[in-house]
Amino acid sequence: MQSTTRSPETVAHSLSTTQILERYREVRGWSARLTDPLTPEDTVVQSMPDVSPTKWHLAHTSWFFETFVLKAAGGYRPFNARFEYLFNSYYNAVGPQFSRPHRGLISRPTLAEVKAYRAYVDEHMERLLESGGAADLLSVVEIGLHHEQQHQELILTDIKHVLSCNPLFPVYRERREIPEGSAPGEMGWREFPEGLRTIGHEGEGFHFDNEGPRHRVFLQPFALATRLVTNGEYRAFVDDGGYTRPEHWLSDGWATVQSQGWERPFYWLEIEGAMHEFTLSGMRPLAPNEPVTHLSYFEADAYARWAGARLPREAEWETAVEGAAMIGNFVESEAYHPVPVKDSDDSHMRQLFGDVWEWTASAYDAYPGYAPAPGALGEYNGKFMCNQFVLRGGSCATSRTHIRRTYRNFFPPAARWQFSGLRLAKDAS
Repeated sequence: MQSTTRSPETVAHSLSTTQILERYREVRGWSARLTDPLTPEDTVVQSMPDVSPTKWHLAHTSWFFETFVLKAAGGYRPFNARFEYLFNSYYNAVGPQFSRPHRGLISRPTLAEVKAYRAYVDEHMERLLESGGAADLLSVVEIGLHHEQQHQELILTDIKHVLSCNPLFPVYRERREIPEGSAPGEMGWREFPEGLRTIGHEGEGFHFDNEGPRHRVFLQPFALATRLVTNGEYRAFVDDGGYTRPEHWLSDGWATVQSQGWERPFYWLEIEGAMHEFTLSGMRPLAPNEPVTHLSYFEADAYARWAGARLPREAEWETAVEGAAMIGNFVESEAYHPVPVKDSDDSHMRQLFGDVWEWTASAYDAYPGYAPAPGALGEYNGKFMCNQFVLRGGSCATSRTHIRRTYRNFFPPAARWQFSGLRLAKDAS
């Protein structure tokens, strides 16, 4: 029997008040830690419409708690009433928003004032949680914590784009010593039989509403690659004229390649005859054994076609990772970049979580029985179910406390600035 989805406002919180307070301090502290390497000047730049200034992320995540928790609890006086307009992202039910492509023009409030705003919200949130006054709002607090973790990921991907636009190629943070890893060897494959499968979130624990309801799907036999595609493998596609041969590309993808002048993955740059890659630790020679990243859906799909394979469907991906340990290179590793596979043993599935978000062939739409929640928080996921594709597994910028096997990330097919890569799939005989 198919279950029905629960709205964000009514989904049972999975943590006690004490645990949520502890998590609140941890998550908010991590946002501050991510911004420590930045100068005030870094935090105000908006390098393209999809990027938001770091300062805006810090303010918006505070706005979320102020708007949906503190104001809802009553008796709260806003830090600055005009911030409701400045830092509302897309919640039409709350009110109008400042133009997203122009967030870089918000030179005031200053970074210092935004930090004071965060401290003000933190003080009132901690007081509310300690007093037990948020008992009816704990599920919303938990949503807010996962919402902030999403913005922590955006802080890293957005500042990477900002720094890449500077011809000095500034370093966000010096790279930790990461083992080169063994040569990955030939691509291994694991086959999965046909059958009726069940996907989607069910049971206890936090999840976003778009991860349910849990439902059944029938899958034809398929095979999934046992590791991610590497820089070296993707470079073979580039060197084979992959960006000049329309037969590998979807129509919209080929049009985008031509209009945008794409010749190679985002952040790849040829310097004095050698291929380099810009990273959060600066510009460095391209590492062939690392997973390729910053690919659009169009590029991932084109490579898969060139390689005689395809992208996995999200139901195939979720079926393949059932029971797998959710371990990997997450943001807590502080590598801030994908790392090579640790061994060349292709007999088991590897790199399922962390490193790069894996593009799937599945359009982002509603599961059977899904309905967005009423009210402003119902705008969180449902209204974006158009012209987007699903990615799975998390990345090196994702927190290990944020990811789930059922987590559905989504972006437009031309998006390249996220840590997105691919795993190959094919039909099994």
